Amino acid sequence: MEVDCLLGEHMGAQHLEAHMGHHLVEAHMDTLPLALREECMGVAQSQEGRMDSLLIPMVLPSLDLMEQVVLEVSGHVPPGVDPEAFSWFQSVDADHSGYITTKELKQALVNSNWSAFSDDTCLMMMNMFDKSKSGRIDLYGFSALWRFIQQWRNLFQQFDRDHSGNITCNELHQALCQMGYNLSPQFSQLLVSRYSQKGCTPGIQLDRFIQTCTLLQTMTEAFREKDTGMTGTARISYEDFLMMSASRML
Repeated sequence: MEVDCLLGEHMGAQHLEAHMGHHLVEAHMDTLPLALREECMGVAQSQEGRMDSLLIPMVLPSLDLMEQVVLEVSGHVPPGVDPEAFSWFQSVDADHSGYITTKELKQALVNSNWSAFSDDTCLMMMNMFDKSKSGRIDLYGFSALWRFIQQWRNLFQQFDRDHSGNITCNELHQALCQMGYNLSPQFSQLLVSRYSQKGCTPGIQLDRFIQTCTLLQTMTEAFREKDTGMTGTARISYEDFLMMSASRML
């Protein structure tokens, strides 16, 4: 394996933050193949032996490669990464780029009936966890997203009282009430009508449940910025309303 060539392929990639770079280098350097270890150490020595912020951009391009080599040799899951998320990431990242796109994310996520997550839900979650705004997430971003989904899945199963894999209008209304929202049953009916799968029994699956609850949460936070007196009412201009909505929903 040509180390220089492999490192060069990663020079244009997005990189982890500096503190993560320190952690990975310290945690995995001893387990790297000798040639790759010497390559990394040679770069470090060229900068007076310091792994400081100026050196990080030179070393980090090889970190994705470093992790892949380590994992191939040792089979260890990186620190801070959910093992199940790691397994899914490896299977979905077919080109071993070290990143997952929105399209690949959709391939990794399914509802209880094995239907794929909707495009809208996948895009929303990608925007939430794509801190670099590059349209893709690395292993650590995917692991954080995975934990986010599992939390919502547990909540979904709690309110899916008949274990149908769908949350009905009544179940959704009960869920929203227990979450602290003072909303009418008609509002829950509107959400179910909007997000039910066509041709199926009215109800929303996990992906739409995550989407609606997340959007409701972000819109509530935006409203509270205007409702400074916590009265449940606020006076805003039409453009402020549009800006508030667009900034949370895009």
